[in-house]
Amino acid sequence: MPSVLVVDDQDQVRQLIRETLEQAGYEVEEASNGKEGVERYRAQLPDLVIMDLLMPDQDGLEAIMTLRREFPDTRVIAMTGASDTIGVLDLLDVAKMFGARRTLHKPLNVLLDAVAAELTV
Repeated sequence: MPSVLVVDDQDQVRQLIRETLEQAGYEVEEASNGKEGVERYRAQLPDLVIMDLLMPDQDGLEAIMTLRREFPDTRVIAMTGASDTIGVLDLLDVAKMFGARRTLHKPLNVLLDAVAAELTV
C-alpha cells in the first residue's frame, strides 16, 4: 500500500486529507510543520509528501528544499490556501522550482487525482 506523508499546520486539513486518502487505500502519516515533516520523512521514507507551504517553525518551501537535497527522488505535492493577494501563484511556482512535482491551491478537490497520478508514474 503506498504511503503518504501529509504536512500541514491545520489539524482539520490534515484530518480531511488523511480520511480522504485512507478511504482511497493509502497509508497516511502526518506532521504539523516542515521541521517535523522532514524528521518523519527521514524516519519512514513515504512514497509521497503533501506539503503545505505556509507554516510556522519551518515553512514548506524550506522543507521541500531540505527533502530534495537529502532525497533527490522525493515526490512532493505542494499546496497552499494563501489568497491571491499575496502572490499565491508565484508561491506555487517557487515550490515547483524547489522540487515540488505538482502544486495545488486549497480547497483540495483535485488532491486525490494528483496523488494517484504521482504514485502511478
